[in-house]
Amino acid sequence: MSEAKARRSDLRYRIGLNLRAVKGRSYPRIVGANREPSWIFFEALLPLLGIAAYVFIYQFFGGQALAAITTKTAAAPWGMCGHDPCANAAAQSAAAAAVGANTNALVASVVLGGTMVAFWLNVLWSMASQLYWEKEIGNLQLYMMAPMNRMALLGGMAVGGMVMTSMRAVSTLVAGVLVFGVVFQVASPLLLLAVFFATLIALYGLGMMFASLYLLWGREAWNLSALMEEPIFFSSGFYFPLGGLLKIPGWGPAIAIAGSFIPASLGLDALRQLTLGSTAFGGNFWIFSVTTELGILVGMAVLFLILARYCLAYLETLAKREGKLTSRHQ
Repeated sequence: MSEAKARRSDLRYRIGLNLRAVKGRSYPRIVGANREPSWIFFEALLPLLGIAAYVFIYQFFGGQALAAITTKTAAAPWGMCGHDPCANAAAQSAAAAAVGANTNALVASVVLGGTMVAFWLNVLWSMASQLYWEKEIGNLQLYMMAPMNRMALLGGMAVGGMVMTSMRAVSTLVAGVLVFGVVFQVASPLLLLAVFFATLIALYGLGMMFASLYLLWGREAWNLSALMEEPIFFSSGFYFPLGGLLKIPGWGPAIAIAGSFIPASLGLDALRQLTLGSTAFGGNFWIFSVTTELGILVGMAVLFLILARYCLAYLETLAKREGKLTSRHQ
């Protein structure tokens, strides 16, 4: 065996090669995106407008509920206390405090959902559709000819997407605290980090799997990304606690179960419990306990990464057999 061939078959060399591939593919998303100031504006500030709409709606509902408790009328000169303020003043204070806590929890749920929306959109448009776009501009055959593992290519895309999207996520959290006055109470920082990273790994593992499938489906990839965007926002509970759907008779539980197959739904549910407390909303809107959801997320991460590997291997086999991986005119 020649020295060059032995070097290329060496495990250390192959690991170093794939790590360089990950670095090279993530570099444009980490560094290149920050070279265009307008992207920072569009990614960080404009999405806050949609989140603000939900925040104002929830704050309005909270204000209406508080007014119903404290408004004085002829029939109830002490608001909800009626004619006996001494007996019911404590009940009125407790009800007003509950309204304030639930309003803060709803606003915080929107803010946390807005951070996860950024990652979900990145998975749909910068992960799942990326290989198809690379095929359209003529770069895909270069990636396939490079002596690297194809999972390193997708891994670099995922790492770069996580770092790039974190800017929008952080800006959403900062705006939630400074502008909307959200109060977070983190019970276990280590568990919070574990849930967050498990959610991201599972989410981007799903994106890796979709990247191969979208490439097989061709132009339908664009339509599928557009089709999956808004329904997932609703069925995964991005702007409200997903457990609320379980309380709706009929179609509610079916939609909640379907949305639970997206890692972001269980990840958000666990993050909300860790930052708002398991007793928020009376503890009635949570799906599972945090530890149970963390275990499911870890299982999802492993499953989606394995499926992504098999989908990519099938794609390569199909391309070698039929020669239809890249466009014929490129």
